[in-house]
Amino acid sequence: MIRRKSENIANHHEKQKFLKAVYENFYKAYNPKAADRLGIVYTPNEIVRLMIESADYLVHKHFGKLLSDPGVEILDPCTGTGTYVTELIEYLPADKLEHKYKHEIHCNEVAILPYYIANLNIEFTYQQKMGKYEEFQNICLVDTLDHCGFAGKQLNLFAMSVQNTARIKEQNSRTISVIIGNPPYNAWQADFRQDNPNRQYKDVDRRIKATYIKKGTAQNQNAVYDMYTRFYRWASDRLSEQLNDGIVVFVSNNSFISSNSFGGFRKCIENEFDYVYLVDLGGDVRQNQKLSGTKNNVFGIQVGVSIAFLVRNVKLANKTDRNCQIFYVRRPEMDTAEDKLNFLSQNKIQNLLFQKVKSSATGKWLVGENDDFESFLCLVDSEVKSGEKQEAIFNLFSRGVETNRDEWVFDFKEDVLSDKIKFFISKYNESLDTQKKSPDIKWNSSLVAHWKDGVKLSFQKASIVSSIYRPYTRQYLYASRILCHRLTQNHYDIFGENLEQENLIIAVTNHTQVAFSVQALNCISEVAVGGRTGQCLPLYRYNENGTRIDNITDWGLTQFQTHYKSPSPADTPLDKGGRGDQISKLDIFHYTYAVLHHPAYRSKYELNLKREFPRLPFYPNFHQWVNWGKALMNLHLNYETIEPYGLTRSELKSIATPKPKLKADKTKGVIILDDNTQLAGVPAIAWEYKLGNRSALEWILDQYKEKKPRDPTIREKFNTYKFADYKEQVIDLLQRVCTVSVKTMEIIQQMPHTVEHQG
Repeated sequence: MIRRKSENIANHHEKQKFLKAVYENFYKAYNPKAADRLGIVYTPNEIVRLMIESADYLVHKHFGKLLSDPGVEILDPCTGTGTYVTELIEYLPADKLEHKYKHEIHCNEVAILPYYIANLNIEFTYQQKMGKYEEFQNICLVDTLDHCGFAGKQLNLFAMSVQNTARIKEQNSRTISVIIGNPPYNAWQADFRQDNPNRQYKDVDRRIKATYIKKGTAQNQNAVYDMYTRFYRWASDRLSEQLNDGIVVFVSNNSFISSNSFGGFRKCIENEFDYVYLVDLGGDVRQNQKLSGTKNNVFGIQVGVSIAFLVRNVKLANKTDRNCQIFYVRRPEMDTAEDKLNFLSQNKIQNLLFQKVKSSATGKWLVGENDDFESFLCLVDSEVKSGEKQEAIFNLFSRGVETNRDEWVFDFKEDVLSDKIKFFISKYNESLDTQKKSPDIKWNSSLVAHWKDGVKLSFQKASIVSSIYRPYTRQYLYASRILCHRLTQNHYDIFGENLEQENLIIAVTNHTQVAFSVQALNCISEVAVGGRTGQCLPLYRYNENGTRIDNITDWGLTQFQTHYKSPSPADTPLDKGGRGDQISKLDIFHYTYAVLHHPAYRSKYELNLKREFPRLPFYPNFHQWVNWGKALMNLHLNYETIEPYGLTRSELKSIATPKPKLKADKTKGVIILDDNTQLAGVPAIAWEYKLGNRSALEWILDQYKEKKPRDPTIREKFNTYKFADYKEQVIDLLQRVCTVSVKTMEIIQQMPHTVEHQG
């Protein structure tokens, strides 16, 4: 039926859309794990056509050739159903096509089903255009990242057929001019229970570590090992090996354009290419929740999309003053997918209104960041943390605890947490005995490693500690290095061997998906304590003997004392602060907390704070900022004991089992707790104290809602949470945090309305 249907479609582009839609839907039903792992998603013809036409234009513009010219060899490293090759066949002139088809168009596919579809599709398209059948001998069943472009690479059994092996060797011997395609976009499996992880690539990952990671400065660069980034690394190396002019044209996730994690990637692109053309199609639903993946994204997915054209000119590469030129154009944020595809179909690259981008020393491309931000003091640096450098204010910094099983190891009630952990441990130990992973508990890579090593677990009551899970929300944590995916030495250095030593923390959340925020903590926290992953800056750290050490560096203290011409407070204990014109490390800690709350600072450097860690300016009137920071920190740390705000409690009904609501009506200043009870009189200013995308009060409402657990075992056996059990506690907490919110805003409103720094 599918064959008959496709034969009735005369238009080439419509036929390709039909075949790709059938393939994508079939594959997701036939083999959903492979579809997820390989990023099975078809490329709209409008994008494919623009990429091919643009590649032709750029080859001519920069090298005086055309795609149809002899010697311009083209490779699609992840061909899927052969979309790019069939479009090339349609695009190239008939009198040049036979030679290109037989000798200079190449493609690879890793999965057997699309490989055969691509083969048939390519041969059929050629036959339709040329009027004769010709076998396509330049398609390889191979994982490009394994077999293509690394000299001396041994072929494994995946390339087992003699014919296929010969094709791979032949392709590797060719001088490729244009690499074009749609690399897989899926970085990680969503659920380890699926046992469907993306595989590792030793050679490519080694190259990424030696280049993109080495050049980067972000604290977390895990995303740089995304599948599409691996293809960029491979493609650049493939061109480098042959010392030839070349172009890479990929449509992919657009996170590399502005994400802080990709700073090293961007630096390497500038070093390895001479011209970069970026067509940003937007559609990142995670960054803009007003968007819809199905409506605004050209692939119907959640992550943003861009088309990149990277040009390498060997003559320019050999110059000592090589200067990569970067050009950027973006479609309007709220354009629908249809709008974007129509735009691409009606325009050519030479007609796009590119903006020339000047990159920064730290690898930023997009305009809008403030240049003076780079001159501010560095708060943290991985090389300072490792002892290689001194130039940062804080020595140690760390993310919160990343458990990968929050529903198991966090809970409001200590006894419920104990029951969950005892059950988990019993099932884990049973798995050791049976050598089969129990489906009743949540596995991840680190737990599997311990299981394979035969590590037996036992319940330790002392491992239950108090923690902050989300803003102004305290929960118990079972702090086990085995059950918590990333409970590291950093956490013990911050809170001591029992994780309960005294310390003060500035928890910073700077993420592209939420507004910048900071909060003060005095205990261990979850990795996304501010709503997204952030970093914790401690005042102290503890050595192996349990001795408390200042975590603010001597270098940092010297910078402040020198700038403000302050005498050294050598005789002043740290916990007493500085006196008069003296500056102490505790002063710097409070100063930092105040500046990071400054609305003008957050507004002016909004883009910087989304893409990189905050830096600290020198403000006039240092001690005023210290006092503001100290007052804010006292409020935020002592929220559980501060005087409650006088909200008016109303019992509207007397239903025996009221349904929880936990909603806020900001306009009326009302919090609706359940069918019976509401709190009135919340001042408008209280809602203005926000941490990320929610106010402090809304965080409490969110965290105490009754929610269906995601974990099936938790849902079946331990779903005991009822809001009614916490209602009075929540009412008390809301009133106290209302006081915190009002007083916080009163302090913030005293701060200057502009950024006036002294360096």
